[in-house]
Amino acid sequence: MIDFDNYKIRPSKHFLKGWMRKWSLDIDEIKDILKRNYKLDKVGKYKFEVYIRRKEKSIKMIFVLDEEYKEIFIITGAEGK
Repeated sequence: MIDFDNYKIRPSKHFLKGWMRKWSLDIDEIKDILKRNYKLDKVGKYKFEVYIRRKEKSIKMIFVLDEEYKEIFIITGAEGK
């Protein structure tokens, strides 16, 4: 399990202009949401998919974990029912 408190959140330009704006989130809210995930899948050497229930929908964020810089780089998001 990842301790999200020890990592800096850095969204991609795509995630920032698209999903963060659509979901009306800021960096602190993203960190809280990441902590409340119900599923975390490792899909590559450094790449993860995290699933979160927010309001009545399920959302997914795809991020890269950088241990050297203690950073989570959020690539994109998705939304389901």
